[in-house]
Amino acid sequence: MAALPNSARRILLTATASALALGVGAALPLPVAAQPPTNTDECPYRESPPPAIDLSEVPKPGQAAPMPLPVPDSPVGGGELGNCGIVTAPGTPPLPADISATAWILCDLDTGQVLAAKDPHGRYRPASTIKVLLSLVAFDELDLDKTYVADAADAAMEGSSVGLGAGGAYSNLQLMQGLLMRSGNDAAHALAAQLGGDEVAVAKMNAKARYLGALDTRAASVSGLDGPGMSTSPYDLALIFRAAMQNPIFARSIATDTVLFPGNPADPAQPGDQPVEPYPIYNDNPLLANYPGALGGKTGYTDDARHTFVGGAERDGRRLAVVILEADLAPIRPWEQAARLLDYGFGLDRTVSVGTLVPPATESDERVIEVIEPATHGPGGMDLASGSDLPNQDVALRFAIGLVGFGVLVGLFGWARILRRRRR
Repeated sequence: MAALPNSARRILLTATASALALGVGAALPLPVAAQPPTNTDECPYRESPPPAIDLSEVPKPGQAAPMPLPVPDSPVGGGELGNCGIVTAPGTPPLPADISATAWILCDLDTGQVLAAKDPHGRYRPASTIKVLLSLVAFDELDLDKTYVADAADAAMEGSSVGLGAGGAYSNLQLMQGLLMRSGNDAAHALAAQLGGDEVAVAKMNAKARYLGALDTRAASVSGLDGPGMSTSPYDLALIFRAAMQNPIFARSIATDTVLFPGNPADPAQPGDQPVEPYPIYNDNPLLANYPGALGGKTGYTDDARHTFVGGAERDGRRLAVVILEADLAPIRPWEQAARLLDYGFGLDRTVSVGTLVPPATESDERVIEVIEPATHGPGGMDLASGSDLPNQDVALRFAIGLVGFGVLVGLFGWARILRRRRR
């Protein structure tokens, strides 16, 4: 499909924002009949997400599908989190009855306690919630005050858009707002361009995930569009969201209801296109407007991932976070399911815990070797950071080092013989 002119994109964005402000699920599937929650007791998604229903994960010609990420011998966060069904502490009240999400987790943002979960390390597709991971990499590397000029490739990105136009000038802070508030795939592409391009940015996202201990996570795109090998888990998204919430700019961005976004000039490549004046963008997270104490969060949706969500709220000095994956609109909308779980969590005693969110690794931490390094390469030398094949790279490196060492020894032996002859 040809890219829309800037003026048409502006009209579409305004209509979508108006629909969201009125509480209409713009661009979302209509509610369907309620289905019983998926039974995950037998761990059907321990290694890989559910089968795709479209062609989004078919590898490009000449490329092989990446192998599933290794499953750690011990569940990250504690043994209880190795269970694939519902995990709750003894003596706690029954869970809300209207949670249709296939997998979810409820945790304390400050203490790291996991309060309850369902299939916490099951592997699912993240959709746009993976943009939280992209934001962490961008915060690490980019100057938020620097101006970026968008190009036609940014403006033509498929999926959700904040409305970047070719030739438009945006600060990286504004791109971050477009990424987190409006889930702009165009903003994701613009940030990735400054990180070295999509492939480099994806590799950096995956390295960041390993650093955080998120070993179920492999990004295949910067935006959350499905691709070969894409996966995450409720536990991993909780780790990623908790790390992001420590950045005040991230926390402020996801809690912002509306902000004025820059316009852009007419696109000379599209005759008749008109310049776009600055316009307001609105936060697409319904929890923010409808749940008292909401801290904000990130929504996501693709045909394969279904509805995904990560967000948090504060009550009585306590901050909780919730992740839901593979949810549908029935019996209640995903953000309402998140609200039910938050209500449940705030009603629990503060001592309740079935596991913990692990802290990030450090250079002096043994987990850098024990946890992160084994996850770097899969069978056959596959680089799990990028999903590319590096056949027997480690073996080749060791062979090369041995060959150089042998050459050095031969050289020293030869020099020793020459010196002995000269002395004689």
